[in-house]
Amino acid sequence: MDYYDFIIVGAGSAGCVLANRLSADQSNNVLLLEAGGTDRRFYVQMPIGYGKTYYQKAVNWMFMSEPSEGTNNRSSYWPRGKVLGGSSSINAMVYVRGNPQDFDDWFDSGNPGWSYPDLLPYFKKMETWQHGSDEFRGDDGPLKVSDVSDQLHPLCKSFFSAAKDLGFDFNVDMNGANQEGVGYYQLTTHKGQRMSSSRAYLHPALNRKNLTVITKALASRVLFDGKVAIGVEYIKAGKIHKVYTRKEVIVSAGSVNSPQLLQLSGIGPKSVLSNANVPLLIDNSAVGQNLQDHLGMDYFYKSKVPTLNNQLRPWWGKLWNGFRYVLTRSGPLSLSVNQAGGFVRTNKELSIPNIQLYFSPVSYTRAPEGKRAMMSPDPFPAFLIGVSNCRPKSRGQIRITCNDATVPPKIEPNYLSHEDDVLELLSGVKLIRKLAQTQSLSEVIIDEFRPGSECTTDKQLIEDIRDYAWTVFHPTSTCRMGPDPSINVVDSSLRVHGIKALRVVDASIFPNQICGNINAATMMTAEKASDLILKN
Repeated sequence: MDYYDFIIVGAGSAGCVLANRLSADQSNNVLLLEAGGTDRRFYVQMPIGYGKTYYQKAVNWMFMSEPSEGTNNRSSYWPRGKVLGGSSSINAMVYVRGNPQDFDDWFDSGNPGWSYPDLLPYFKKMETWQHGSDEFRGDDGPLKVSDVSDQLHPLCKSFFSAAKDLGFDFNVDMNGANQEGVGYYQLTTHKGQRMSSSRAYLHPALNRKNLTVITKALASRVLFDGKVAIGVEYIKAGKIHKVYTRKEVIVSAGSVNSPQLLQLSGIGPKSVLSNANVPLLIDNSAVGQNLQDHLGMDYFYKSKVPTLNNQLRPWWGKLWNGFRYVLTRSGPLSLSVNQAGGFVRTNKELSIPNIQLYFSPVSYTRAPEGKRAMMSPDPFPAFLIGVSNCRPKSRGQIRITCNDATVPPKIEPNYLSHEDDVLELLSGVKLIRKLAQTQSLSEVIIDEFRPGSECTTDKQLIEDIRDYAWTVFHPTSTCRMGPDPSINVVDSSLRVHGIKALRVVDASIFPNQICGNINAATMMTAEKASDLILKN
């Protein structure tokens, strides 16, 4: 039998952090299982390569959700990382911590040690911020965070001016003292390459003799002795393998696969497990429930001035920028297309931002399947302004349909099932229009080509939202943290309720969705969890 002190399932944003921190103590023998393969791939490491990996089976689970009535019965495409680094290896690299109030809400829901003052040291510990440390930023962590504002398109300044015209302040650091305002997005890149959790945490630890990494290993269930986790069963090359733990099993498979694995292991809603022919170990109706995700809307504008379309669309532009990137690791291919944005309140009576803004000096008119590559934008100068809702109230679920780990679970987002989410996105798209109508932006706009000037009434705008709104790829909360085992999956130490030696550590434990992109908060959660595990 193969024994390890810790078995980590999933080498994603959280799992790579755990593997590094737990194996730093040479007395711990750590196994990391990953369903995907290596991240040493050109399009993974090249920042704008996420346009390729977006539909690449070799590194992507490529899930499809069930239709949501709120989005006119449309299914949503859910790319999730199936590779070392997980979704941090295929995301848009925008580094956003979240709003301090998000984490104070975690604390207030009965989770001691999870307030913003508790968690700020972990955010600082994990990062090396390009401009050095201060009260809010760190400068000696594994994760390099870059300020790329001097490389971004000049149209971003027109966006900032438009925001100022509407009373929104410029924020030089949305991860600093205050999140609110507009500014340049910071990126998890370093020297022109992606800085995933794998590159930041796992690769520096791979030479440790007490860390074993097995790739292309699909965890099929957690093994138990009574209600104590003792190991993991996984499938590799068509064969079933079993490994055992002396201390703990840690599930870090993400907001889709973590609840799936728990349910396959007998932990979940009794009716779901019965229908899937899985023997019941713990009847926990919360496993897979409380699914939350941000929804986004884009408005597109033809531009009087050149945009990234002019640089990336022509064959000679592709060739020039390709050579530039290969030789110097610079230029548009070293960046994200999400260049600027911010966090704003569309209602000044709110205590925290309710809308995240995105400004991209590029446009991709969607093909029917939405498969337009990042290197093939529209053949005319254009840009987009986007919004997403910060704290959605709609709730969905993840559930297995059979006892086969190779069969994807059902993803039921229930988008826009709460009317407040509809009204919030309505306020967001109206804000886009107000920005476009300011002098700062109107003087560079030819016209709005999506959704267009004929879409004006609230009824038309809402119908457009239901027809067009898309996931921003931030699923959370399907193994929610909280003290009550009847409505939560893990406690404040991330231990699964009713089970010993089993934890969940990833975005699925978020008690509620956060304001902004979730990758930074997921890695912070793993930093915090590492301390909890080692102290235990």
